[in-house]
Amino acid sequence: MVPYTVKEIANAVSGKISGKDDGVVRTVLTDSRLQHSPDGALFIALKGDRHNGYEYIPALYKKGFRTFMVDDARAISETCPEATFISVNDTLKALQEFAAWHRSKFSVEVIGITGSNGKTIIKEWLYQCLQGKWHITRSPKSYNSQVGVPLSVLLLDENSEMGLFEAGISKPGEMEHLQPVIQPGLGIFTNIGEAHSEGFKDTGQKIEEKLKLFAGCNMLICCRDHHLVWQAVQNHFNRKAPRIFSWSAREHADLRLTNVKKYNNRTAIQAVYQNKTLETVIPFTDDASVENAVHVWSAMLCLNLDQPFIQKKMANLAPVAMRLEQKRGINNCILINDSYNADINSLSIALDVLNRSVMHQKKTLVLSDIMQSGEKTRDLYAKVAALVQEKKISRFIGIGPDIRENSHCFTIPGSFFKTTDEFIERRHELIFQDEVILLKGSRPFEFEKISALLEQKVHTTRLEINLDAMVHNLNYYRSALPSGTKIMVMVKALSYGSGTHEIASLLQFQKADYLGVAFADEGVSLRQSGITLPIMVMSPEPGSFETMLKHQLEPEIYNLRILDLFNQCIVRNQEIDYPVHIKVDTGMHRLGFRENEIPELLQHLHDFHHLKVKTVFSHLAASDEEEHDVFTRKQITLFRKIADQLSSELGYPVIRHILNSGGIERFPDACFDMVRLGIGLYGISACVQNKLRNVSSLKSQISQIKVIEPGESIGYSRKAKVTEKTSIAIIPVGYADGINRKLGNRNGCFIVKGKPAPIIGNICMDMTMVDITGIKASEGDEVIIFGDSYPVSRLAEQLETIPYEILTGISGRVKRVYFHE
Repeated sequence: MVPYTVKEIANAVSGKISGKDDGVVRTVLTDSRLQHSPDGALFIALKGDRHNGYEYIPALYKKGFRTFMVDDARAISETCPEATFISVNDTLKALQEFAAWHRSKFSVEVIGITGSNGKTIIKEWLYQCLQGKWHITRSPKSYNSQVGVPLSVLLLDENSEMGLFEAGISKPGEMEHLQPVIQPGLGIFTNIGEAHSEGFKDTGQKIEEKLKLFAGCNMLICCRDHHLVWQAVQNHFNRKAPRIFSWSAREHADLRLTNVKKYNNRTAIQAVYQNKTLETVIPFTDDASVENAVHVWSAMLCLNLDQPFIQKKMANLAPVAMRLEQKRGINNCILINDSYNADINSLSIALDVLNRSVMHQKKTLVLSDIMQSGEKTRDLYAKVAALVQEKKISRFIGIGPDIRENSHCFTIPGSFFKTTDEFIERRHELIFQDEVILLKGSRPFEFEKISALLEQKVHTTRLEINLDAMVHNLNYYRSALPSGTKIMVMVKALSYGSGTHEIASLLQFQKADYLGVAFADEGVSLRQSGITLPIMVMSPEPGSFETMLKHQLEPEIYNLRILDLFNQCIVRNQEIDYPVHIKVDTGMHRLGFRENEIPELLQHLHDFHHLKVKTVFSHLAASDEEEHDVFTRKQITLFRKIADQLSSELGYPVIRHILNSGGIERFPDACFDMVRLGIGLYGISACVQNKLRNVSSLKSQISQIKVIEPGESIGYSRKAKVTEKTSIAIIPVGYADGINRKLGNRNGCFIVKGKPAPIIGNICMDMTMVDITGIKASEGDEVIIFGDSYPVSRLAEQLETIPYEILTGISGRVKRVYFHE
């Protein structure tokens, strides 16, 4: 980012300065959770539905931050006497105005991309094709939001010769704020689909809003075959600027596709442009990639690049990693794989992900040469070294001739290798143990080889956990709560099969208020993994009390026996005001005090001076079933009566909570002081399914394909006999992995190439056979057991059970893969 004085920024956003106005800002921060040096940093306190950045200023001040943008400095200036504040009416609007002012200082070519699908891939493919010809600044990852776009544009600096920025919106009026920030000269409208449609009255309105990005644009690229988009473009601009560059496979267009031929994992695309026949070949065959590639081709033609250059670049397009995967590595390591590209902006984001992991204190970065950056290598790696130092990386491993030549820039412990092969040959000189490892490599360095070596060896069946979807679901439930309501998230039973440490780490980063586990050993494991959030143990056992005290775990107290025994333990250990949670039984009739037991409970609590009641709670028996709403209301009423009695007679406030996921959705008037979020976090709901995103997907792949002749049988006990020639696929997943045997013999199916493949014969311990007759599949193809296209809730219906049982039944030998999109 270009350095600016506080006074310059304040003038750009019409802000009022409190404090010094000559400080220099070199970077902008909007997320207080990220590891960042305070030197030259401006923290902008954004407000959201469930957060206010203003609340994090005191903690940042203690860390050394001194420059803040706020909507009101008066209430906090006394507690931060050495700070400088820029006061504005709206911090988000001011961030956008600052970025728009910054953008106006550059006359470089800027390409703006919007649409429903393909924005990030088109941007990344353009970067692959154009880097080296221009020094390019682009949106990191999918930074296309109201906050992400200005943060991306602020990355433009004196070295920038071109900008590539994508923009997404979710409701009317948003693009009007992003257009002045991007100010594209060349625009690309990818397509229109259903993504983020809920904020618009119809598709037409969504197209019109997206087209506002291209006001003042010189040229706009779009596909004539998307008729709604094409019609809207014609009507919206009505022969005014920008000039329209169209492409089509069916209509007359500037770039008219005449033949698309797919062969050997490649696609040859022929087209007519300016009365000349052109051809380009891409290393992909799916229709979405072909469409994205033609947009890229069109952009390069608009930039007047010659066809031989275009052909060469298109032939070498590399896959775009749309997610950052986290896996179990060798020797108790965590492996984060971002090995498709490397540049300094995406490196900074990947290092933030690395630092979110609290399972291990040691953090290792494996980085390749950053190619075609446009900077002098010495200056580039000095920046990289400063970034690595700032993000507090423990160990650095550099691979590539340039990074090795500039090893003197790095002051932290490090090792340097000229090539990936040299690293592999000498890897035994390095010890990887109990650490988090980030792989960040440019494509030519083939870091997938390193990933394969460092990854824990397990079989191909995997449970994929979408961490971004989980955050979306958490924020959805937060948005449904009254202001100030706390959230306890249940992470018992391996976080419903998803993996305890990784999920707890994410929840801690997202500032959940409490975690809930079933047994003490689950809580101990979390503490050993670096989790510091308060943890409630719902089924405490007397034999674990000493361990609970050692690890600051808080017990659920459900009867007088447990209360007395735990009190003896805390007295023996001389604990003071140790927090406990009182469980009351309002009708579930599992654990908990009945109403008639409350007076005796209170007498004990008055006598026990070493403990303090932190919360009182109960559990709803049928919160998601409308037929039992009268009973649920009775439970809530009884709980309120008991909770008020406890709080009144104890003489101090006690946090109250009764709602689970279903309760949050259906009884918002009973949120009390805290709610407990469980299965809803994983995208499963009987009431608001359309508001949530799927989190967990169980996948495998085809090991072998066979053709079975009529009269032959398949599997144990010869349960399946075919009457006609049948193609079957053998999948390496069975009941030892958690697949219910009731799904066998055509009672269930897996998804192969987007189509249901019935399970044929009995399910084996380690394998399942499916009927793929009529499905064009190959060995090695992906198989979906449940996921986005085939939800676990549908599988549960087939088995006449609940999703909880399926998710918690996934075997520990199934690899868990965590990813950010």
